[in-house]
Amino acid sequence: MATHQNSVYLASPFFSEGQKNRIAKVVSLLKQNPTIDNDRIFIPQDHQFESEPFGSFKWQDAVFASDIRQVRKADVVVAILDYQLEEGLTEPDSGTIFEIGAAYQANVPVIMVQFGNNGQLNLMLARSYTAFFNGESDVSNIKDYDFNNLETRYTDKKVL
Repeated sequence: MATHQNSVYLASPFFSEGQKNRIAKVVSLLKQNPTIDNDRIFIPQDHQFESEPFGSFKWQDAVFASDIRQVRKADVVVAILDYQLEEGLTEPDSGTIFEIGAAYQANVPVIMVQFGNNGQLNLMLARSYTAFFNGESDVSNIKDYDFNNLETRYTDKKVL
């Protein structure tokens, strides 16, 4: 019997080379996973509504609406929590946090990924994930995660 392949919304900042490199790593791992549909990984940076000037009201409105629609229709949201990792800061960016909340509210499972070594996690994020991949070596395990079964995968981060 064929394995069901899931669609993914990839929530992540994409403003720096480091962020884009982490996205590329996660996309590569997802594409190796037989429970993911390679043609249905929605990467927001690739859908920026170029027909309107960047930052204009119409651009903002169209990008926001598109991203929220894609979060709601995805089978799963994979959220990369590293924001300013290169600067030594480990808090996720506000857009990713918002997308996690929107996914949780829409009953879309959230898989969290963090490359950096942050020993703490906000309570709201800590209670909203289905699985957590923590640290660069653990992140590589996403290629073998069963997105059909969605087994809970805990992190031992301190919750604040």
